[in-house]
Amino acid sequence: IVLTGDTSGAITVAAPAVAGTNTLTLPAETGTLATTGPAFSAYMGSNLSVSASTATKCTFNTETFDTNSNFDTSNYRFTPTVAGYYQVNAQVYWLDALADQKQTWIAIYKNGSALTYGSIQNASGNDNLSPTISNLVYLNGSSDYIEIYARQGDTTSKNLYGSSGYSWFTAHLARAA
Repeated sequence: IVLTGDTSGAITVAAPAVAGTNTLTLPAETGTLATTGPAFSAYMGSNLSVSASTATKCTFNTETFDTNSNFDTSNYRFTPTVAGYYQVNAQVYWLDALADQKQTWIAIYKNGSALTYGSIQNASGNDNLSPTISNLVYLNGSSDYIEIYARQGDTTSKNLYGSSGYSWFTAHLARAA
């Protein structure tokens, strides 16, 4: 099989000139298959104080990379310009140990509302907890955005550790819509 293309973007498929059945079957689908798309990795460059029992937006203010400038380090959100399904991953690390039997969660927020939660409960007051979250999320490529929030159930404020290896947020296009 020979594939040739021109500047219009049209592709021609030519079967070899031999006797026999030459069949090419393509799926009955329309759209664009994205082989590349927006991707970013960011982390908290400084510690973040989180009040007791308060959902707080995580301040991922330092980019490791951002292939299409879709992550905003001032409002800590990802707004991709390609519609599709995005693999979203995040982790936070509590610098201060939570009291016994206290819970913390991390959440993916889409357009300002909680979409997915990941949680962990402290068994003993000496543990520094590190909840993670991962989900495949559809984003429309124009107005949809995602952010990460964290909450802790202790009775006093606690700090998230601002460090690239401990508190991070990533996303990439897994499949175009």
